[in-house]
Amino acid sequence: MEHGTGSFSLRSLEEIEETMVITVENLTIGDRKISALVVDDDTCTRLIHKRMLEKFNMEVKAVANGKAAVDLYQAGAYFDVIFMDHEMPVMDGAEATKELRGMGVKSLIVGVTSLAGVSERNRFMDSGLDQCFEKPLTHEMVEVMLRKLKKESN
Repeated sequence: MEHGTGSFSLRSLEEIEETMVITVENLTIGDRKISALVVDDDTCTRLIHKRMLEKFNMEVKAVANGKAAVDLYQAGAYFDVIFMDHEMPVMDGAEATKELRGMGVKSLIVGVTSLAGVSERNRFMDSGLDQCFEKPLTHEMVEVMLRKLKKESN
């Protein structure tokens, strides 16, 4: 598989946004918005995931590879949750997750991957993920992670 290609068909952003009904309440931690980092080498996927998370009233930044995510943290950035693709150039999601955990990063790290095989997913999980979902990221998947994040922050 080529980097930057997904295994799902893309609908228009308008179609995706029309189907979203936001039901999660109080999407803050203390007095601030929840922050998210989207890490994916595919420009379209980054945009779709970023827009979806913004619909949850989250502060969202997006980068194209795992090294960029690690660099952000090394520069002092912090995110409540990281949505991490697996297969990316420069530094893949498993390597980036291991490095972030090695730096002491406690943020929720959620794998979002097109890997279908159980063994591949397990290897990705073993890198330090809190959860792993198959692409595309859905409204329901985001709600699950936000509820988990809210529960852990209380």
